[in-house]
Amino acid sequence: MKVSVNSKEVETDATTLAQLIEELSLPTQGIAVAVDNCMVPRVQWSTYTLREFLSIIIIKATCGG
Repeated sequence: MKVSVNSKEVETDATTLAQLIEELSLPTQGIAVAVDNCMVPRVQWSTYTLREFLSIIIIKATCGG
């Protein structure tokens, strides 16, 4: 299926948000995820079912100023 991750089209076999994060080799800590402009709590990632054409924003925490 195709989804948008940070405004880039991504082809994925993942069926859940947790699987997508793993597929993209992202850390499970230090990131926040929003789907269609709604934040998804980390505890829901493994049960959040992906659908074609979702818009996903992944924000990585950084240190510095």
